[in-house]
Amino acid sequence: MAVAKGAQPIALGGKTQEKVRSPLRDAWEQFARNKLSVLSLVYVILVVLIALTADIWHNAGLVDDPIYQHRDPTSTFSMAYAEPLTCTQDPKRMNPQWCFMFGADTLGRDNMSRIVYGSRISLTVGFVGATVALIIGIVYGVISGYYGGGIDNLMMRIVDILYALPELPIIILFQVFFKTLAAYKEKVGPLGQIMIDINDSMGGLFFLFIVIGLTSWIGIARLARGQVLSYKQKEFVEAARSIGARDRRIIFTHLLPNIIGPIVVVIVGFVPGFIFTESALSYLGLGVNPPTPSWGQMIATAQEGGFLSRPWMILWPTLALGTTVMAFYLIGNGLRDALDPRLRGE
Repeated sequence: MAVAKGAQPIALGGKTQEKVRSPLRDAWEQFARNKLSVLSLVYVILVVLIALTADIWHNAGLVDDPIYQHRDPTSTFSMAYAEPLTCTQDPKRMNPQWCFMFGADTLGRDNMSRIVYGSRISLTVGFVGATVALIIGIVYGVISGYYGGGIDNLMMRIVDILYALPELPIIILFQVFFKTLAAYKEKVGPLGQIMIDINDSMGGLFFLFIVIGLTSWIGIARLARGQVLSYKQKEFVEAARSIGARDRRIIFTHLLPNIIGPIVVVIVGFVPGFIFTESALSYLGLGVNPPTPSWGQMIATAQEGGFLSRPWMILWPTLALGTTVMAFYLIGNGLRDALDPRLRGE
């Protein structure tokens, strides 16, 4: 008896039958063959755990306060600051064990603690941006592709207009607008004041989420629409219609499970793009509000403070940003190979 690939023969009632593995298990085994993708996944999980447990490390006396300055902030920069600082300068504080392992910036703030807490900003922007893009893009694309006709034409013309606009300049313009709005808080209405208060409480992330959410869903919407158009004429969808299944059941039971694979691959690739966007905005002074630590903000501070005499100021945040972005790209490549049967050589 011929046994299908990926199946294991089992005896049942004296007869040999095939034990077929689930598609999820097949995808995981295919993903596990890509060693770089697996190592990248382990690295990302480690970074996420470090970001989530940053306060625990700080309370345990291992990492420093990321905004504490170990020198007078009114002092001017000089070559004397290139000398290593020690945490024992302030006997009133709990001096952490891992203080200044990655050096300090021009204000005497510990680089290691700022990188650890800065990972929270980058990962939050990446995951929230991807979630917003996924939800809005799938809803918009599925409605457009499933109902078609005039609804599809109208919705896709809106997408075409938005797609033609340059994304990064639009994000910068919106951030400049929101930063200016926050500077004139007393002149805006109650709703604007509430939004500014929320943004301040989040260290400047709220407006950043709005800006990314306004522009990130367009590509996902086009992909979801194309997938729905290719599947809605399939036999299993026609069979569901013939037995009187409602549109909601067809969409959630028959269409979404089939189109979600390619969308997940693309959305994982969006995460490093959002992380890089946040770093670029923080580098330009349009990201999170100081003194909230951010990798892009640390790179900008290193450039202003003379990184040639203090190379560690730009080395560690650049290394953290580069490795995290690369890890997400490698995970996306592994998911693409695992979820697309055409790339398996089968």
